[in-house]
Amino acid sequence: MVRIRRFEERCAELYSAGAIRGFLHLYVGEEAVAAGIIPELRPDDAVVSTYREHGHALARGLSMESVMAEMFGRVTGCSRGRGGSMHLFDAQRRFYGGNAIVGGGLPVAVGLALGDLMRERDRVTACFFGDGAVAEGEFHESVNLAALWRLPVLFCCENNQYAMGTALAREHAQTDLALRAGSYGLLSWAVDGMDVLAVRDAARRALEYVRGGNGPCFLELRTYRFRAHSMYDADRYRDKAEVEAWKRRDPIDLLLAAHPDLDLAAVEREVAAEIDHAVAAADAAPPEPVADLTRFVVSERP
Repeated sequence: MVRIRRFEERCAELYSAGAIRGFLHLYVGEEAVAAGIIPELRPDDAVVSTYREHGHALARGLSMESVMAEMFGRVTGCSRGRGGSMHLFDAQRRFYGGNAIVGGGLPVAVGLALGDLMRERDRVTACFFGDGAVAEGEFHESVNLAALWRLPVLFCCENNQYAMGTALAREHAQTDLALRAGSYGLLSWAVDGMDVLAVRDAARRALEYVRGGNGPCFLELRTYRFRAHSMYDADRYRDKAEVEAWKRRDPIDLLLAAHPDLDLAAVEREVAAEIDHAVAAADAAPPEPVADLTRFVVSERP
């Protein structure tokens, strides 16, 4: 969680300095979700994410150096600098984005899970998306098919209470998203998304259920982003008192309160050195040569 938090804070600084361009959506406040779920996955499981995916990528094992280089648009980035913040990708780690479209990863996750089921591979696809995606048609189509075909999908709804600038109650007539998902006949329940241990325990239970051939599972992870939706967002739609109230449940602080023996200072030193190295490497890396810009439009495989 500290790695993700400090990485995101450095990205905000670099964006303000002009080193990172384009869109940038930060994961600050939501770290317990990625840190609680993704380490419980196996290496051959798949992860499908959203445009707020830096934390997912780091938790999945993408190197900080490759992620930071992608932020800088350099050829050493995990997507060769072509994707930037919203399109992190690593096929070796089965990390399939990074998707700029709200709800766009849901059909991808269903397709990956269907492929695994048809080939009789013991794999799970974990699909992360926000509460705003639950209002999209792709959500209902994807959850319905996953339940109908008993696909091995773990749906992870990161309910941070706002779809961009729209509060949950202004968007959904039924704000209990786990209840809505459950109407499709799949196991679903809500989890305290600020408590990394509660998230971990929920992930273990859900993954055991999905791996048992019981079909998909839906977790509504009730969390909160401490920063604005993106670096372009003036964040004038939230009451400051609300933000401060959620910050008092900072997932890092909650874990430290439960485990005061943890050496936060040592972790901070290690993370600071890792980030400094990643920034220096990204800054020194070249952009992709202009001559290569048409590569990968079609497959190079015979």
